[in-house]
Amino acid sequence: MSEPGESTDRVITPVPRITMQAFCESAEVAAVIEAASRDRRMQKAHSRVQMGGATAAVEAFRNAPTPNVIVVEIGAGRPNPLSALDSLAEVCDAGTKVVVVGHVNDILLYREFIRRGVSDYLIAPIDPVATIAAISDLFTDPSAEPLGRTIAVVGAKGGVGTSTLAHNIAWSVARDFGTATVIADLDIAFGTAGLNFNQDPPQGVAEAVFAPERVDANFVDRLLSKCTDNLSLLAAPATLDRPTDFAEGTFDGVIDVLRGSVPCIVLDMPHAWSAWCRRLLIGADEIVVVAAPDLASLRNARNLFELLRSARPHDRAPRLLLNGVGMPKRPEIAVAEFAKALDAPVAAAVPFDPALFGTAANNGQMLAEVQPGSKVTEILSELAGGLTGRPEARRGRVNPLQPLLDRLTRRKAS
Repeated sequence: MSEPGESTDRVITPVPRITMQAFCESAEVAAVIEAASRDRRMQKAHSRVQMGGATAAVEAFRNAPTPNVIVVEIGAGRPNPLSALDSLAEVCDAGTKVVVVGHVNDILLYREFIRRGVSDYLIAPIDPVATIAAISDLFTDPSAEPLGRTIAVVGAKGGVGTSTLAHNIAWSVARDFGTATVIADLDIAFGTAGLNFNQDPPQGVAEAVFAPERVDANFVDRLLSKCTDNLSLLAAPATLDRPTDFAEGTFDGVIDVLRGSVPCIVLDMPHAWSAWCRRLLIGADEIVVVAAPDLASLRNARNLFELLRSARPHDRAPRLLLNGVGMPKRPEIAVAEFAKALDAPVAAAVPFDPALFGTAANNGQMLAEVQPGSKVTEILSELAGGLTGRPEARRGRVNPLQPLLDRLTRRKAS
């Protein structure tokens, strides 16, 4: 029995390609289900919402096949809710799942519903996220591993250090929190993850997107390049032999495989705006927008935030990461003013440190390998913890020689 206000911190598995029809008695429940059907996690499902409750459902399917899921609201004033459900059962095809939205928190009634084959019982008032989770759970194997969390890192403009920060966030998630992580470099033509991790893998993400029919867990696993014990790289070829104007759903297969294989996937998004970029960004579980403290970044970040707030009404707002703050002699928009103009807090402000960033880039190292205890490293570790739901890094357990050991591991792997 699903209670209203359930925790939404867990990653909800996107609902597969199903048909769903809802029959509501109240405008409030209908509005919630309509909102849920427009959510990013329901984009593959074909949904329809209408009024009339169980009576309308029975009439609708008396001479028609039933969908994969029927959601039916049974109001508190109905004298015999079980008889309404029994009438619906007479017209339901085998395999159709029924979710009841009720207004009575009664465990005996719930048990009777379940005994009659109801898949779930939601107690009104319901909310969109709990509704999505209930429908998703109908098609999720309870014995399967929890779905991996996707973190999309996107730049408000070019040249703000998006890729460098994406790679270091993934590194921090893997090292500071011991979480198996994949960094996916999605800038097919100009990606820099291979350089930043000092890797030159013969295969990578291009093999997956140019041959989607081959994508499965074993195939994707062969494309990954091991960076450390907990961090793997899905590299971009960084060549110009083929254009990258992919179809909207080109990356769906490889992302689905990764989500089913590892707890965390960091998407290094290219600075582009195409149908597939928009789809990946909106579909991510967490979004980091990287910006410089200047006017162009502010304008573009505002546009991104407005679009993402509209397209993801039931998700956490994107996190704003200001990079290169405090460059000498450069006029800047103050951090507080940037946040005020954007109407969003600054999740992290990374100070200008050209020596640290330049050394790491030229050596193919992560920032923590160059200066393990630097302020920048601590800032990114805290951000990584927030993105994964664990704000405190296990710094006390980190071996001070770990950056060197990780470096040796990468050399051996390459």
